[in-house]
Amino acid sequence: MLMKKIINFLLLLTVTAIWSQEQIKNNKFENLLNEEELYRPNFHFTPQKNWMNDPNGMFFYKGKYHLFFQHHPEGNTWGPMHWGHATTENLFQWDQKPIAIYPDEKGYIFSGSAVVDPKNTSNLAKNGETPIVAMFTYHNAKAEKEGSETFQSQAIAYSLDEGKTWEKYEGNPVIENPGIRDFRDPKMQWDDEHEQWVMVLAAQDKSLFYTSKNLTDWELASEFGKEIGAHGGVWECPDFFPIKVKGSDETKWILIQSLNPGAFNGGSGTQYFVGDFDGTTFTPVASQKELPAQHSYWLDFGKDNYAGVTWSNTNLPENKRLFLGWMSNWQYAEKVPTKAWRSSMTIPRELYLVKKDDDTYRLFSEPAKQIDSISKLIHTEKTVKKSRGSKMVLANSAEVEMDKLRLKFKLPVLAKANYTFNLSNDNGDSLKFGYNSSEKRFFIDRGASGKINFSDTFAEKNSFAPRSANDDLLEVEIILDKTSIELFYDNGETVMTEIFFPNSPMTTLELSSLTKHLKVKDLKIYELQLN
Repeated sequence: MLMKKIINFLLLLTVTAIWSQEQIKNNKFENLLNEEELYRPNFHFTPQKNWMNDPNGMFFYKGKYHLFFQHHPEGNTWGPMHWGHATTENLFQWDQKPIAIYPDEKGYIFSGSAVVDPKNTSNLAKNGETPIVAMFTYHNAKAEKEGSETFQSQAIAYSLDEGKTWEKYEGNPVIENPGIRDFRDPKMQWDDEHEQWVMVLAAQDKSLFYTSKNLTDWELASEFGKEIGAHGGVWECPDFFPIKVKGSDETKWILIQSLNPGAFNGGSGTQYFVGDFDGTTFTPVASQKELPAQHSYWLDFGKDNYAGVTWSNTNLPENKRLFLGWMSNWQYAEKVPTKAWRSSMTIPRELYLVKKDDDTYRLFSEPAKQIDSISKLIHTEKTVKKSRGSKMVLANSAEVEMDKLRLKFKLPVLAKANYTFNLSNDNGDSLKFGYNSSEKRFFIDRGASGKINFSDTFAEKNSFAPRSANDDLLEVEIILDKTSIELFYDNGETVMTEIFFPNSPMTTLELSSLTKHLKVKDLKIYELQLN
């Protein structure tokens, strides 16, 4: 009898163990399924799996936009960096390719850029091909661990098959480290006026400018920025390009300069400088010559647009540049509540430069025009009015998929008109954002947006942005995906991008205000459809 009880007990333990293992397996699968359903963006680029950060080496060639990116293929946090690779024909539907450039004995493959060399100035073509030349930073982790200050150097690789495969240059590195610990992220650009290649490099607290005739031999030309602008952290991921001022024949050069930490709202962010370039030296315009650390020249005031750079060789007019940023922040990027993959890119944006009435220059951002081809108009209304104290539902899941939402409208700017938008779901998750007229600033509050406890800094405080425009109408464009909001105010003069992680899909977007008559003009609601 005792033996029978022991056998039955052992059988029960076995069955229980098998059932528990199956439950663990099923729960793991369910969690992964929920992660994909809840958080994998619909129209933003994400890696198929594991870690991604900075966009790299972006170029356009023969109808395809190429994106390379910082990638750790073996883990979902930062690790040995490779260049991942993806392509698209319409900027919203991506095809991830095999890894393009692997680490080697010289180090990890850090951020950089790529250019099309149609005249073969590099002399790298073998049989009449058009070389694509990439420059990246070698990061020697072993040398860094041993205490060296010169563990970063610049190297090149080239492709003779339109970016599919890459060969490292036998003369690497092409730029040795002069003794600067943070010496990285080269961004190349053809300087047509001076018939040379120019490259900008981040060097701890400044930008270094190099020039070349052949992409392999580089000379240091000048430096900029050591005591100008924000310096709360290390400068990295610069970009440098000429652009015509909107509505004129005037050309200015733009220096985009990311830094971490030290952004307008903390952590990672990207400031910009406007000026002139004589082939050697960059000189900022008068309004920026003594730009203080606390300034308003930020490409994006939200917490989640970092390390962004522009595509080379696009077919855009001379007054536009095509831009893409990494949609995260180093304060919490490795802690966000996704496991199979980590981080995404912003939507591609077109940058343009406007000269204001006070002779200052502002860099504007707007969604790339390709977004129109995937935007299905769901609803349009000339004027929507509500009485004092009421809430206006702008969009809900009954009429449009909220995680594929694009809205455009205008709001009257009154002296005491404080507008609050509330994106919410039935679980009580709420992302609030809007505009305070009396303080003349925008805000985002993600303190109750869902999962926030993975980081002390994720929802520690609201994000703010000053309004530079003085128009009586506030133009608003909102782009919503599953885990991100991108806000374009005043035709993109002020932009805010932030991520969030609701516990269930958002279902309603409401607008409230204490104005006497709440009014929305020229409302257009779109659903972004990729198929």
